[in-house]
Amino acid sequence: MIDPSQKLDRITNLLIQDGRVAAYDVPSNGSASHYDKTLDATGKIVSPGLIDMHVHLREPGREEDETIHTGTAAAIAGGFTSIACIPNTEPPIDTQATVEFVQHQAARADHCNVYVVACVSKNREGKELAELGQLVQAGAVAFSDDGAPVYDPELMRRAFEYCLMFDKPILNHAEVRELTQGGVMHEGLVSLILGLPGMPAVAEDAMTGRDIALAEATGGRIHIMHVSSSGSVDIIRRARSRGVRVTTEVCPHHFTLTDESLRTFDSNYKMSPPLRGQRHVDACIAGLVDGTIEVICSDHAPHALEKKMRELDQAPFGIVGLETAVGLVVTRLIEPGHLDWTTALAKMTINPARILGIDKGTLRIGADADVTIIDPAVRWTVDPAKFLSKSTNTPYRGWKLQGRAETVIVGGRVKFTRHGGNGEE
Repeated sequence: MIDPSQKLDRITNLLIQDGRVAAYDVPSNGSASHYDKTLDATGKIVSPGLIDMHVHLREPGREEDETIHTGTAAAIAGGFTSIACIPNTEPPIDTQATVEFVQHQAARADHCNVYVVACVSKNREGKELAELGQLVQAGAVAFSDDGAPVYDPELMRRAFEYCLMFDKPILNHAEVRELTQGGVMHEGLVSLILGLPGMPAVAEDAMTGRDIALAEATGGRIHIMHVSSSGSVDIIRRARSRGVRVTTEVCPHHFTLTDESLRTFDSNYKMSPPLRGQRHVDACIAGLVDGTIEVICSDHAPHALEKKMRELDQAPFGIVGLETAVGLVVTRLIEPGHLDWTTALAKMTINPARILGIDKGTLRIGADADVTIIDPAVRWTVDPAKFLSKSTNTPYRGWKLQGRAETVIVGGRVKFTRHGGNGEE
């Protein structure tokens, strides 16, 4: 059992009672028959339920890409017991009614816990603040206009000041749009060779710097989403050393892939922020290692097949990520020795829980029994045809990965279990 919130890493057993963690080291009295259900996790890692704080569920409005039902099914298949959904839906999640709609649909799906990130601005237009107080009342855990940055610095400043009343973070997509206009990939040697319009790293760095300056001036909480550039990692590192209330996340595609992938002209490598050069990938990994980057999340961005099959400049940005995240973390971060299990799991459990202010990400006695059982040794091949997500836009088709969630327990109930045991799927 590895629980970073308690610095626990030991062989034990876990008793779950009435939906909560009841005890460790429970004697079995030679028989497990007096328990309703016994799960054998020998050779596995028992972790607090994983949390993904950056997921696009697309509903309402874009149900051809994903629904709350299919997205949450993909989440538990990936090992996630809690997710935070991003509000760039149609209509955007900027009213109490839309927050409640998502909560209602998530309760009907009954897969995992769904927390709502609501809009900073009305209709995500960046012109007028949304009713932040009412949205908090409805259950919003954070605010974001993701898909687009909060562009007006005065609006951003006021948002920080309002959010201080509720101690909620603003999650911002760091991008200066004028610098990336018409871009389809990272601006560098590869974009030059391919003749594709580029999106320079400085577009991310400049907005990261602005957001941090405004957070520092107001005392607000800024969370930089899907960081991808060495400049941004460095800016965040220095800001944290000054005590600015800044946190950040990185997605598996930004520590596993580079812009060289775009030589295939495959739109499944098109994302925003774009895949960058190896130097930026190395900087993201270094940020994970030294703690500058506290969270790993998927930025699960499903798109229907017919949308991704368009020409590269017409295809939408984004990939699905819920069902490959654990395997990529194990294969590319834990196995090579960049992170140990405790550090990696902290970035997928207690750290996002603290940022969002939710009482999750721990196996302490009395906590909700959200548990992920991971097989750290299983080797499997990514096959999008087996995804539970409605969309299959992944760049990892055919990749051989190690490590995967085997059983997922939410609120003391087994919500997902993978049959077939060890070995290649």
